[in-house]
Amino acid sequence: MTRFAKPLALRPDPRQREGGDVPDTAMLLAAGLGKRMRPLTATRPKPLVEVGGATLLDHALDHVRAGGIGRVVVNVHHYADALEAHLKRAAGDLDVTVSDERAELLETGGGVARAGALLGAKPFFVINTDNVWIDGPIDTLRLLAARWDDAAMDALLLVVPLARATAHGGAGDFHMDAAGRLRRRGPRRIAPFVYTGVQLVSPRLLESAPGGAFSFNLLWDRAIADGRAHGIVHQGLWCDVGAPGNIPQAEEMLRRG
Repeated sequence: MTRFAKPLALRPDPRQREGGDVPDTAMLLAAGLGKRMRPLTATRPKPLVEVGGATLLDHALDHVRAGGIGRVVVNVHHYADALEAHLKRAAGDLDVTVSDERAELLETGGGVARAGALLGAKPFFVINTDNVWIDGPIDTLRLLAARWDDAAMDALLLVVPLARATAHGGAGDFHMDAAGRLRRRGPRRIAPFVYTGVQLVSPRLLESAPGGAFSFNLLWDRAIADGRAHGIVHQGLWCDVGAPGNIPQAEEMLRRG
């Protein structure tokens, strides 16, 4: 574990936002091999690929700052030294801790589970670093926090309508009922909503997590079965930046925004 802690600049107390007590911790997923982003990831980790003059990691850090979040956990594996060096420069007023996965790539679920002790006992954000987004009328992370209902939810996923999922080539991920509860897309079917890579989750999800590498899908499936996986529709713009060919679309979206 490596920690880059700097004095926090004065900012509005995140617990005083609309919606009451709001998490002040986010985990950024940055440990993947970036296979779909080759050849760019032959010499760097995917989060350090540049889009619109800034790295994907910096775009995510900017959203964290805008949301008033002070603590960040970042997992590292592929080109871990380069990521740590970049974080040391980019941390600024954020309290950044590195969750080291050099010895074993743990996938999305295993990475979050490994970092569980660093994330605390309150709900926290989990943000993939292979997408970029532009906020709608309300800051996206604040919107998630305001919608969070701890009595009813273990996971609140930010989703975008399939028709507005820029550069996304899939068939959608979820259906959502009138109460916001999610269910999976059926086989050989199309679903109306795409997961954006941004979610707010309860540490309850990690209580029965297996050890080692596993996908976060396992935890979602448990929450869906219990009726505790919910969604909220993104009000702004979003682009999947999982492959080099998506970068021009992402940059055009950022210019428009």
